[in-house]
Amino acid sequence: MTAVLAIEDSRLESNIHPTAQSDDWVIRQAIALLERRIFRAGALLSAPADVCDYLRLKLTGEPNEIFAVIFLDSRHQVLSYEPLFHGTIDQTAVFPRVVVQRALATNAAAVILAHQHPSGCTEPSIADRAITARLKSALELVDIRVLDHFIVGNGRPYSFAEAGLL
Repeated sequence: MTAVLAIEDSRLESNIHPTAQSDDWVIRQAIALLERRIFRAGALLSAPADVCDYLRLKLTGEPNEIFAVIFLDSRHQVLSYEPLFHGTIDQTAVFPRVVVQRALATNAAAVILAHQHPSGCTEPSIADRAITARLKSALELVDIRVLDHFIVGNGRPYSFAEAGLL
């Protein structure tokens, strides 16, 4: 009798959220497509909108803040995308030393910074502005440019470069 109930329970559980499972599959496929298009080895970042779309797909669904970096060579070809720091629902500790170490390890000439606000608000906080300035200063010491810092949330990601903050 227990085996029958277990089978029925597993059938019910698998039917609870078929739409969510389907949505997750579609999202994974969209991310894979964007990764192949934008982040294939040596891809040139010539369309900021593609970067925004990719970052939205990677970061929007996360329940806690994630701070990620896209490392680029001197021609702005992608070397790698790395989520470096994981935080809580409203903050992430970001250590400039780690970002500089990874940038040097990948031999990056430039970076694009990104993080998401689980609250959905894309306006930069005072802490967001401060860490961007600290990272920019730290990376400049080793001749690595910060091209942009995107904050992902509801709607279009906030761009520090477009806002004139870099």
